[in-house]
Amino acid sequence: MSATFTHADVYAAADVLGHGGFDLVYTGIGALCWLPDIRRWALVVASLLRPGGRLFIREGHPMLWTLDDERADDLLVARYPYFERPKPNVFVQGGTYVPTDVIFSHTRTHQWNHGLGEIFTALLDAGLAIAAFTEHDSVPWNALPGKMEQIGGGEWRLADDPSRLPCSYTLQAVKREGGDEAGTRRTGSR
Repeated sequence: MSATFTHADVYAAADVLGHGGFDLVYTGIGALCWLPDIRRWALVVASLLRPGGRLFIREGHPMLWTLDDERADDLLVARYPYFERPKPNVFVQGGTYVPTDVIFSHTRTHQWNHGLGEIFTALLDAGLAIAAFTEHDSVPWNALPGKMEQIGGGEWRLADDPSRLPCSYTLQAVKREGGDEAGTRRTGSR
């Protein structure tokens, strides 16, 4: 089996890869936070998929992304916006979540959160139907150091009452026949 790797701006993906030729688009944890416009991303996903093609997302929950992960106490405190804003959250950190000996000279990142309603609406407006959605109490990294425990399979969740916080979610969506890629909401039943 062979693979082809293409480097391009995500918003130009359909122009680079072709429109309507894919059975599956996968978006993994930590991808959506780099995108300032979730609606524009959903239109790209819809334009890549053939009718009946699927989107599969496993992503950090937008509620998790709001939490202050630097608190020394046991409180879960929302510090960052839940909803998408034009202005990003700006972070200056010395490195990356990937273990490395590399010293970074550019340490400023810009990130955006997108609420679940914004994600669902963007996908529906782009001509996709939501086929499945599940919230999970775990993520594959120690998202809140000092507050989480490993539970196996590379997953972490809150050590104290994990039912308090959705940490990630999985979502599947299917491109409808004649799915609308113009970005206007369809009327009638979905």
